[in-house]
Amino acid sequence: MKWITREKIKVERVACPWLIKKFVDLEAEFVFLPQDTDWASISNGIVFDVPDCEIGHHGEDVSFNSIMKKYKLTDQALVLLGEIVRAADSHPINPHPAGEGLRWIASGFGALGLSDHEILEREFIVYDALCAECKRRIRSDLVAEVT
Repeated sequence: MKWITREKIKVERVACPWLIKKFVDLEAEFVFLPQDTDWASISNGIVFDVPDCEIGHHGEDVSFNSIMKKYKLTDQALVLLGEIVRAADSHPINPHPAGEGLRWIASGFGALGLSDHEILEREFIVYDALCAECKRRIRSDLVAEVT
């Protein structure tokens, strides 16, 4: 399936493709279009993280959270990662402290002068690592609750 969003990707437009590719659509193809695209006229793919779309920002939820809800992803490590992505991509009332570091990393990748597809290729490993740490912390918290 084609997944379509805005070009010049940063936090969420990397986090969402990572989530999609790992947990929703293993064969996903990502298309990045100019910001002034008529998003409502697109019918040959799934539009995400653009204004007024289903898989976008709703209240404090960011597109990452919308994907998790739509595709019923409930793994607690992904929920925690979603809190970090939300903090990095928006300004929630109670931001996760790791969000600021993720925002810096995303900005750094943007400053390298890479194409959107090159950023995805290189930055997916960051999300793999963040997810692994989220899993470790969830397990650690569960062990602490039992003892």
